[in-house]
Amino acid sequence: MTVRFCGKLAGALALTVALAGCIDAKIEVDVTSDTTAKATITQTMSAEIYPMIKASQAESKASDDAEAAAADDFCSDGTLTENADGGATCTITKEGAFADLVFDEEGEEQGMTFTSAGPGLVRVAFPTNEITKDLGQEEEMDAQTKAMMQQMFEGHAFTLKIGGGEVTDTNMTLAADKQSAETVIPFLDIINGTVELPEELYAVVRK
Repeated sequence: MTVRFCGKLAGALALTVALAGCIDAKIEVDVTSDTTAKATITQTMSAEIYPMIKASQAESKASDDAEAAAADDFCSDGTLTENADGGATCTITKEGAFADLVFDEEGEEQGMTFTSAGPGLVRVAFPTNEITKDLGQEEEMDAQTKAMMQQMFEGHAFTLKIGGGEVTDTNMTLAADKQSAETVIPFLDIINGTVELPEELYAVVRK
């Protein structure tokens, strides 16, 4: 349930059982030039989940196991806001050259790609294979666990939004002003194995 897992630009697409702490997740990518972009990742935990995560983090930090403490840290890489309702929001922002967004701190590929689609056009794409691949894990859940997961994630979703200029081509939902495209994936569709996605979600942005 770490930010490193929940919030990695590609890893955030693998939103299944292992993501039990990230109740709502949103990735927003704005193309800022033909060579740069800004990515904002927002993860929100509900008031039912966050106190448990916070207590777990405190317990880990109080122990001598630094590795466990780091693994349990919900928002070590971002800005944590504790909400009035008892939940919490973690916001991570990364901005720079395309290569800076394609690779994480360890130099591993994050899955997101930026390619030229013509003069002044940037194609931003996210592969969806991580979602479909991890759906197979749901078959291993017993009925009680699956029911708990369904209750926990009902009404929550993962959102991907791409913008920063006029969107000239996309397989996502185009905004009325054509300045962004968005896809919202309900977690229940992932848990129940009913999600239907193309091989990638993409939008072509004019800069």
